[in-house]
Amino acid sequence: MEKIKLTRREFLITSAAVGGGLMIGFTLGCDSKDKTTTQAVTEKIAQPEPAQFTPNAWLTIGSDGSVTIRVGSSEMGQGTLTGIAMLIADELDADWSRVKAEHAPADKAFSNPILGRQATGGSTAIRGFWDIVRKAGATGRELLIQVAAQQWGVEASDCTAHQGQVMHEESDRRLSYGELAEAASKLPVPENVFLKEPEDFVLIGQSIPRLDTPIKVNGQAEFGMDVQLPNMLVATVARCPVKDGKLKSFDASNALKVSGVKRVEAISSGVAVVAEHYWAAKKGRDALNIEWDNAGNETLSSAGIDAQFKAAVNKGLMERDDGDITGSLASAAKTVEAIYTVPYQAHACMEPMNATADVRADGCDVYAPTQGQASTQATAMAITGFAEAQVKVHTTFLGGGFGRRSEQDFIADAVECSKAAGQPVKVIWTREDDIMHGQYRPATYNVLRGGVDAKGKILAWEHRIAGPSILSRVAPARAGDGHDWSSTEGAKNIPYGIANMRVTYAMVNTPVPVGFWRSVGSSQNAYITESFFDELAKLAGRDPLDARLALMA
Repeated sequence: MEKIKLTRREFLITSAAVGGGLMIGFTLGCDSKDKTTTQAVTEKIAQPEPAQFTPNAWLTIGSDGSVTIRVGSSEMGQGTLTGIAMLIADELDADWSRVKAEHAPADKAFSNPILGRQATGGSTAIRGFWDIVRKAGATGRELLIQVAAQQWGVEASDCTAHQGQVMHEESDRRLSYGELAEAASKLPVPENVFLKEPEDFVLIGQSIPRLDTPIKVNGQAEFGMDVQLPNMLVATVARCPVKDGKLKSFDASNALKVSGVKRVEAISSGVAVVAEHYWAAKKGRDALNIEWDNAGNETLSSAGIDAQFKAAVNKGLMERDDGDITGSLASAAKTVEAIYTVPYQAHACMEPMNATADVRADGCDVYAPTQGQASTQATAMAITGFAEAQVKVHTTFLGGGFGRRSEQDFIADAVECSKAAGQPVKVIWTREDDIMHGQYRPATYNVLRGGVDAKGKILAWEHRIAGPSILSRVAPARAGDGHDWSSTEGAKNIPYGIANMRVTYAMVNTPVPVGFWRSVGSSQNAYITESFFDELAKLAGRDPLDARLALMA
């Protein structure tokens, strides 16, 4: 068979075959000679040494035997950096003590197949990448075994890999991955590799200390707020205090008198004050004189929203209708009705919203604690007009996400400010900004009715819901028919076998913006349904646990 000679670039592109189309196409770096920690890390990813072995986008093995794993999902406390690294390292048969993991750049190679893009949400990282990253690790293992066998003049099938070494048991020879790295980088990537059976897992399924714990303990972990770039300014943005309000005019004269304030700019979200440091930006913002157009929403109140919900709750669309709810309630020995309400809820991440952007004539770099690398890249492209290859996304650790950091408002702030200033700008939201201008979990108004027979059997369950839909913002086409899985999933899919059940949903959208949040509808529906079940069990004179178990057969 004719040997195939590949340049390093051709070799990396060929690796797209691994994991159903992984793609290498990123370069990271900066022009400044004054390299920051952020820049040094990203440049190290982008420019591997000649002796390194990079069989695909996920994995690099150094000549010293170190294993660097790039994780396309965001780490916000849930353990993704360690979890994905375990999948790859297990199939690679790596020495876990030599493994390190880091956030990957924005690149289609790291698209989550469940979400259809590079993003983190819905507890999908392990499920989505289970086969893809294991194949990436197995590809590295097979290439290392192959090159060792070639050097020894033996069959690859007679060699095994373990703990960062390839061994030939019959001749008692072994070579470390580091010793094989350069030679392995010259081999073509195989199209098919075998994956381990579960009984052969070494790392997967084990309780292993997280890779990011030491750097979080000693302060080396870089969160969005920690990013520092040469010549960087800091900005904060004044936003209309009324939902959907727009800027009419502003007077920046007093703000510009504050020591350290460099410029004041109108951007899409409000008025940005750009300064040498955060305190100057904050004081400058406080000194602004702004006139807002409140869009007629200045009278919006919680009481008014509740009134809208109450007026609509009996007009909802059918989400589930089993049995005869009307007849069963009429024949019940006892019935109970309860009203449950849940408020709009802010995500309240420990780290307030922030992002840093560096918009230059030749491209843009965004450093952010983001859950949506693909969306972040697209946002920067839309604002700057740059092509995809010119926009680099550097994901930092997230001080809490919960869906909030999949939004793009704080990303757009940073890119717009940097574009206007002509130098790197970090935008920092105050805690007040964060609570007042979030994308909230929807409020809902819930009316429940249930009935039991004379023997204490639960006969009927009716749940009517009124509230806004997240789909009206993120997927208007799907919300057009008035249904919303996020508001009703936990309500209509309760695990109890009640013969007569009805769930309705009335979509009542308000100016208050809603967004994705942790556990989606279950965060409120589980509280409502389980609390009402307890009320029914009490009505029936039964132990709540026994009553549940009887209906879960």
